[in-house]
Amino acid sequence: MKELIDMTRISRYLSEFGLEKVFPEPLRQHMSLYRFEPDETLILQGEESQILFLLVQGKVKVYTTSTEGKTLLINFTTPLGLIGEIECLKGWENLNTVTAVSAVETIGIHKRWLSQYREEAPFLRFLLDMVTHKFYLKSISLSFNLLYPVEVRLASYLLSISSEDENEIQASISVSKLKDTANLIGTSYRHMNRVLQSFCSAGFVVRRSGTLVVKDRLGLITVAGRNIYESAEGREHL
Repeated sequence: MKELIDMTRISRYLSEFGLEKVFPEPLRQHMSLYRFEPDETLILQGEESQILFLLVQGKVKVYTTSTEGKTLLINFTTPLGLIGEIECLKGWENLNTVTAVSAVETIGIHKRWLSQYREEAPFLRFLLDMVTHKFYLKSISLSFNLLYPVEVRLASYLLSISSEDENEIQASISVSKLKDTANLIGTSYRHMNRVLQSFCSAGFVVRRSGTLVVKDRLGLITVAGRNIYESAEGREHL
């Protein structure tokens, strides 16, 4: 994580997402820009959140881990998204772990400043809108996504970790981490491996030097129908 004090860039992001009137001017003075590299952790399950993150660039993965060490993917989040808002405001431990999938930029506000301004009406409406939207999507994810076939879950996962830009290098997964991937999408490694073999035969992915590389996003989209881990419902800027 790299913290930057760059008010010009922060103001540009606030303008881009129509948030100039949401955050009181005094609160803006306490904002910082945080950058995360792929696989870096933004918040860790079980720890106490100190910073509310407003995701303004990149993509993050949200997952939970059981006491037995099993992980379950909840969703992927893209801008505009809030991370750690309930935990910061209530002083609770993080329910989930959030890690960067791509290079990520967030606007961060330490929780000690949030308590001073959370009664501001525009800010309060913004938090309410974002929190209700998030919990609606999570409710769908947790109650419905596991009902999809493994083919759809795996295709959706691969779509979420790969780039939509054909000019960029496609994402890859280390073969050594495939068991973790199976846990994340809620299936056995054996079953997922059978699905991967069919994806390889179809040319959607290839195994190369100990990694699994996404080669055909359109093929995966055909299998998934839609990406079940990412909302297709756009959020209007406030």
